[in-house]
Amino acid sequence: MKNILIIKPSALGDIVHSLPFLNALKKGFPNARIDWVVGHGLHTILEGHPMINKLWVIKKDQWKQLKNLKQTIGEINDLRLGLGAAAYDVSIDLSGLFRSGVISYFSKAKIRLGFKESDEGSPFFYTHKIHGSMNIHAIDRYLKIVQFMGCPIDEISYPFAPYDPFPEICRSLPNSYVVMSPSAGKPANRWHAYKFGELASALPLPVVVISSAAEALIADEVVMHSKGNAVSIAGKTNLKELLAVIKGATYFICNDTGPMHMAAALNIPVFAIFGPANPVRTGPHGKIHTVLQKELDCSPCYRQKPCDNYRCMENLSVSEVLTAIQRKFRVS
Repeated sequence: MKNILIIKPSALGDIVHSLPFLNALKKGFPNARIDWVVGHGLHTILEGHPMINKLWVIKKDQWKQLKNLKQTIGEINDLRLGLGAAAYDVSIDLSGLFRSGVISYFSKAKIRLGFKESDEGSPFFYTHKIHGSMNIHAIDRYLKIVQFMGCPIDEISYPFAPYDPFPEICRSLPNSYVVMSPSAGKPANRWHAYKFGELASALPLPVVVISSAAEALIADEVVMHSKGNAVSIAGKTNLKELLAVIKGATYFICNDTGPMHMAAALNIPVFAIFGPANPVRTGPHGKIHTVLQKELDCSPCYRQKPCDNYRCMENLSVSEVLTAIQRKFRVS
């Protein structure tokens, strides 16, 4: 196989989960040209990657807006023509959505791989459908495809693209610190910001709070309740600078969110607060991490319609999270 296309546009955590897949694929096919379809904004974490020949950057979020219809049609047509001319031998759809299935079809690859359990009719576009299982971690699921291709899966390694290990933002941080990530993609996955703040006030190390610029108010609320023990760098880093900030942390406290997977990949101990989501599928991968989740009869929850009361999050106290951290590091 000479030319391989990976289709994984988003989200941040999913792209991090795909890095062990990329590593195994490159081991199995060291001379192959590997290209990647990725969403605009998230593409920066893959820029300059020595294992990736070309990034096909798509503006998928803009494609959803009717006002951009004319531009979207043009961009999709350019993508169709470009992928079709690239002469891929294999395309691999790790997303399993209708959009990614269509992109797989655009590639005109002789072999188009994807998961049998994928949603939105995407398996219709595959030539080979692999049983990935929905009861294992996403990383292990992705590796099912690379194993099908005959590649070794004896190690879990995260080959990040090169990044500055000590960018300017890191020079203003304490020598030792904890990183908190209080935001999350869904309201149901968010532990209260004031609880993060109260937790920060009780920790023996200073806390650095991260989030996107759009969620800076959440970070500010954490700082407000931290009794002076937290600072916010919300919106002040790009993704590669964020890697450096997380890499310098003693440990990482978070909701179920993309930076959690960055921390796990960097081997920084994670304390992950989970509500309705299933940590078996999407929790921090590795044995050094701690998942904090209330055992309720309704969790994990796969309801499409959100609950009126997120008691899976509401019932988790600050003292429970603090105790878990103290036990891990044998401090009081």
